[in-house]
Amino acid sequence: MINKRRSTAVLLGLLAATVLTGPRPATADDTTEPAAEPPKVELVLDVSGSMRARDIDGRSRISVAQQAFNEVVDALPEETQLGIRVLGATYRGKDKKQGCLDTQQIVPVGPVDRTQAKAAVATLRPTGFTPVGLALRSAARDLGTGSTARRIVLITDGEDTCAPPDPCDVARELAAQGTRLVVDTLGLAPDAKVRRQLLCIAGATGGTYTAAESAEELTGRIKQLVDRAKDTYTAAPTVVDGADGCAGAPLLSPGVYTDRQEFSAHRWYRVPVPPGQELRASVSVALDRPVRPDYGVLLRATTGDGRELVRGVDAGSGRTDVISAGLRWSDPSAAPSPRPSAGTLIEPDVVCLVVSNAFAPRSGTEAKPGMPVELTIGVVAASPAPTGPDLGRGWLLLALLTVAGLLTGLLTGLLTRWWVATWREN
Repeated sequence: MINKRRSTAVLLGLLAATVLTGPRPATADDTTEPAAEPPKVELVLDVSGSMRARDIDGRSRISVAQQAFNEVVDALPEETQLGIRVLGATYRGKDKKQGCLDTQQIVPVGPVDRTQAKAAVATLRPTGFTPVGLALRSAARDLGTGSTARRIVLITDGEDTCAPPDPCDVARELAAQGTRLVVDTLGLAPDAKVRRQLLCIAGATGGTYTAAESAEELTGRIKQLVDRAKDTYTAAPTVVDGADGCAGAPLLSPGVYTDRQEFSAHRWYRVPVPPGQELRASVSVALDRPVRPDYGVLLRATTGDGRELVRGVDAGSGRTDVISAGLRWSDPSAAPSPRPSAGTLIEPDVVCLVVSNAFAPRSGTEAKPGMPVELTIGVVAASPAPTGPDLGRGWLLLALLTVAGLLTGLLTGLLTRWWVATWREN
């Protein structure tokens, strides 16, 4: 009977603690798993008819790409799993509908058999159309899903000739699905339309664009991107869905989060900040589609009733396609709380973070899905700036200034008298 009463008391205590503390904040580790799988990369090679052009060091584009692939395969880190997909490599006819389905995976994603991979690439001959969008969607399926980021490296010399699906739309679609893909693009032709399309694909997924004008540049860049997979395959930022107001906003703990935000919109999040702690937050919005030249990003911290605590300042990220802002806030009136005794609950202040943007799309630009947003949150011990010396107020300050003025006048008079006396003697 005594044991039963004790068990009931413990259960009631746990329930009371849960009710008093409210829901647990979402954390950046809630939806991630330990990074147990190796880095995965798929190279996607354009083998369309235009790859016959002999304008890279006097050689055809396809031969330069084949040489680069061979050198990359030889230098591939042992832990990296590699796949190879091609587009426009088999259909020789003129039926566009049939040619725009021409994409195949010639090396499955996994531990690499170097001899098999190089033999598969050596047999490629420039042939057909350029279904870039379909190839990207297929490459995403090849890499599968999981808790870690995957990388696609797209090498092409021309823009998609088969849209729909438009490759930019496919890249945004994959990013919006939270598939955790990074698509890097390499352009083999100095064409403005190709450059714009490859920039759009890379920007939508957080990747990079590079124009390769020589065999050495192409080989070096592919090696760099494949090697970078060792750093980027770790768990990606946690996907979170911001709200239209503070009351229904998700409760976040320190970590890195990703969201989507539409043009000229506001996204709200909540962060618990205990007494004596300081909130540090930053936000970056990627310009993954054409926007009008006048734009900006604003990050604010407010109270639950909308009173603004502090607003962030613009922060350069080193990239022209990413706009960032950051802020710091701590409650100056809250002293660090003493170490709580057992059973004591300390209720932290809940600060609302508001991300706003002033982007306006150009004519013909798709508004959905929203633009990629990355939010970084940290809560650390408060470090208030040192205060200046206190000179007093009211009559005390007036007396201090009067004395200082008298001393200054007296010193000036003595120096002037000495100077005049010296001048007369000389």
